[in-house]
Order: sequence, then C-alpha cells, then structure tokens
Amino acid sequence: MELKGSVSKNMQEQKYVLVLGAGLMQRPSIEAVKNLGYKAFVVDGNPNALCVPFADRFEPIDLKDKERLAKLAQSLGTELAAVFTAGTDFSTTVSYIAERCSLPAHTYEAAQNASNKVRMRECFKRADVSSPSFQEIERAKITAFLAPDVFDAMQFPKVVKPVDNMGARGCRMIRSKQEFLPAVEDAVRASRTGRAILEDYMDGPEFSIDAIVYKNELTITGFADRHIFYPPYFIETGHTMPTNIAEEKRLELIGCFAKAVHALGLTCGAAKADIKYTDKGPMVGEIAARLSGGYMSGWTYPYAADFDLTEQALLVALDKEPQQLLLRRKPLPVSDAPFGIYEVDCIRTSAERAWISIPGKVACIYGTDYASAIPYTRNMLIRSTAGSSVVFPRNNVEKCGNSIAVSAQRALAVKAAEDSVASIVLRLEKNNSATDTFLSGESQKSERNFPPDAYQLTPEQRKLFKEFVSTAENIPQNMPVSKLIPPCLKECASTLKDYNHRTMSDSLALYDKICSAHPMLDGKKFWQAFMRGGLQALLYVTDCTVTYTRETKKR
Repeated sequence: MELKGSVSKNMQEQKYVLVLGAGLMQRPSIEAVKNLGYKAFVVDGNPNALCVPFADRFEPIDLKDKERLAKLAQSLGTELAAVFTAGTDFSTTVSYIAERCSLPAHTYEAAQNASNKVRMRECFKRADVSSPSFQEIERAKITAFLAPDVFDAMQFPKVVKPVDNMGARGCRMIRSKQEFLPAVEDAVRASRTGRAILEDYMDGPEFSIDAIVYKNELTITGFADRHIFYPPYFIETGHTMPTNIAEEKRLELIGCFAKAVHALGLTCGAAKADIKYTDKGPMVGEIAARLSGGYMSGWTYPYAADFDLTEQALLVALDKEPQQLLLRRKPLPVSDAPFGIYEVDCIRTSAERAWISIPGKVACIYGTDYASAIPYTRNMLIRSTAGSSVVFPRNNVEKCGNSIAVSAQRALAVKAAEDSVASIVLRLEKNNSATDTFLSGESQKSERNFPPDAYQLTPEQRKLFKEFVSTAENIPQNMPVSKLIPPCLKECASTLKDYNHRTMSDSLALYDKICSAHPMLDGKKFWQAFMRGGLQALLYVTDCTVTYTRETKKR
C-alpha cells in the first residue's frame, strides 16, 4: 500500500502531528499530515496496525491511556504542532491532550459530552434538541429493570447501546421482553465502563452528516443516505452521497444537527452525526466530535466533492485557516441556527457498499479482479482473506469488505458499487460447524429470525417453495443448475436479491461457472441451502458432498 504525499528533505526540522490510530481509517490523516509538510507521530495499541509502516515515528500505546499519551505529547514540547484523529472512538483523548498542551481542539468537556451517550442525551434534553427518551443502565443495576412494576410497563421496540463504543458494537433493537436481558447484558459487556443506554426506537430513514466547526460557523462537509439492515442489529451495508431526500427535509435535518452540536459545546474541529427523519421530524441518534469513519470522510466525500476534508480539518487543529473550506463553501438557508451554516457540496455521487458472508472460514475468494475492473469502481477494500473466520455481522466491524464507486450519475455509481460487491465470492471451507449451524436455520431466542435467509420470500412464495422442496429430485452430475430454477421462484428469480446484491439467477449462473463439474447433488439439501445462504451455501454443500462421495467410494 502506498500513501500519497511527499516528504521534505528537511524532515528532521519539521514539527510533529500526533495521530491517534494506525488503522486503515487513519490513512487519510497520515497523508494529510505529510502533504502539509509535517511529520506523522502515530500511536496505536496494535503495533501491527496497517498504517504503522507509514509513520515517521510510532509508539504502541493504548488510545484509552490518555495520561500516558498526554505525557508523550508534552515531552515533544515545541516539536508538537497538533493532535488529531479520524474514524476512532478517541476524540476525548485528543481533547484531553490538546488541553494539556494548549493546542486547538474541542474542549475536553465537550468531547466527553459527545462520547458518553448518557451525557449526550442529557445535553440534548436541556437544549430541547429532538432525540429519543432514554434511561441509563449500569451493570450492577440491570435487575432493577426486571422488577414487575418497571418491566411490565416497558413499551417495545427499544434500542440498547453501550454508552462509550462505536461501530454499532453492542448496539441492537429490543423487540420483546424475551430479548431484553440478553441484549442489555451484551451492551454492558461492550462498554468500557460497564454502562449502557436504553432508548425509544426511532423509525425513519437514517443519514450521516460530517461538518467542521470553525470560528462559530458550521460547514457541512458531507451528507449521505445510510443503508441499514438486518434487525435486531443495525448493520450499515453502505451509504450513498449526496442524499436524495427532499431539500426542505435536508435543511431541517441540518438545523437539528447544528442545535445538537451547539448543545454539546463543540466549537473547534470536526463533528459527525447519525440522524433520522421520523414522523415527528428530525431526531438525533448520535453526535461525535471527530470526522466519520466508514470511508465517508476519507474516501466517498473527497471523491464526490473533489475536496480533501481531512486536510482541512487538520488545518483547524494546526490553528491555521482552512482556506479551501472557506473558498468552496456556500451559505445555507437554515433558520434559527446557533451558527452560521455553510456547505461544501458534492459535484458527483459516491456509493459505498459492503459485502458480507454467512458464518464459516474462508477457503478462497473469487472475482476481485473482475470487480475492480467494473466501470466507475474506485476502490475494492478487502478485509477478509483466505483463512479468515467470518460471521454474519452483528456490528459494523464484522463485514468482509467494501466497494466504492463514483459517477456524475447517481444510478451509475450505485449500480457499479452493487455490481462489484455481487462479483465477489467468498468460498468457505467445508465441514465447518458454524456454517452447518447457520444452514440448519438455528437462531437464539434473543435473536428471532437472525441471521436472515439470503432470499426473503413472501408467505405465499415460502409455502410454494416448501412444497417444491418436499419432492425435489436429485441434481444429476455436472448438470447446469441455472436451468433448474424451481417454477415457484421463476417470477422473482431475476429481481429478488441476497445480502450481496445477487439475484437468484445471478447466483445460479455464477455457480455454474465455478462448479461446471460437480457430483450428483441432493436436490432437497441443495435448494434449502440456496434459500438460506445463497451462492456461498451452494458451494459449501457441493464441497461437503464431494468429500462424502470420495469417502464412500474408498469404503
């Protein structure tokens, strides 16, 4: 992997920027540091993190250890020009260091408001910012919520999440009393402080907003549609930028975001929102005191806007004027805002889509070269390789990879991103207990209907499919399966899509390409696996059948 940017010959005479985090999400930060002529002093608890080799200096320090990091920063003296992070959960550490070193940043108190979800909701409540009703849950006091007078009065659905984590870890919907205790216990376990927040569920489309707060003005630097699926979890399968929501509603959402930023006390640096438009209007999910992760601030927005957001945010942290931000932005007609509101808008569309896997262990991957060659595809970001254990995601760090496509036309960008994801095939190792459990359809009582089937049929389609499977004949050796689509599925075979944007017809055609030679297959098992896990399941069943056939012949 190469990073952009040139390194000065007088590198030793330059000042450092302390960058928190050395993962892929911090790559744009390291590039921005070098582009602006500074040295990147990178810290991360993982000495093997992806971007460690690109640091000018590196120290393996846990990002939660703010005291040690502050001492490190102070030891640099006048050599330290700024402290910065993007796409991590440690904006509070940035502000703590900045205060100790008299560097520009949001105040430590404001960063805490934006990191602790209970403090956040309390700030919103005092400032009359629209957000869900909430209650705090501590590990030692979970049983208090199970008292009959409390539990019987509880209305569902609810949402529970750790007070201090990101990436949707430990975050899920609670749809019934049966799901309450396991969900709350998971959320508390995912919290560094053993606390969770219980909220009313907000129903409505969700959006991500990035912005920079500078001299009492708020500049919007990215507004995207988020694509959230797979209840009871909230898995973002991608985002599309810019949004296509009506302009009147978009301005309402921006106004609500601005009030929320002001309520938290964020005054100097980046701010990021997850926000919904509900039947009651805009409601804030969360605000973070940093640039977004998930490829938005460092990839999709720069592609869509021809604008290096990370570099401009870093200039603010360096106490320098973000000239491109001020030159490119335009005022927005947002009424009753606590800031002057501006926007650097997009000139094209970026679409990011994730690919996911059924549970198991990856044996090999097909299609990466083809996917990369699809017109308008800009990046293929592969996270799972041969030998990786994979799960059906319960949070946003368990996905297998991402594709980013860019075009002047929204439809072309979206299609390219989805087509590239559909081209990637993760073939799983055979005889894996996790895969077998998934294909059996088992689910925990606290996760009803999760993980979902690859293809979601209507009740009538399910009835007809069940009847077909009960009498399904074996599939002859080497027979192309794309010619055998069950009659009950023909109507939806070219329209109904699985987790990775593959129609039934697409999946069966890919199977024929990968397995032109296959043994005789149990028809009932084959089609049940197809409905449950799509193409991956068909390959798995075939590989297990080959093993069984060979062993039988040996006997």
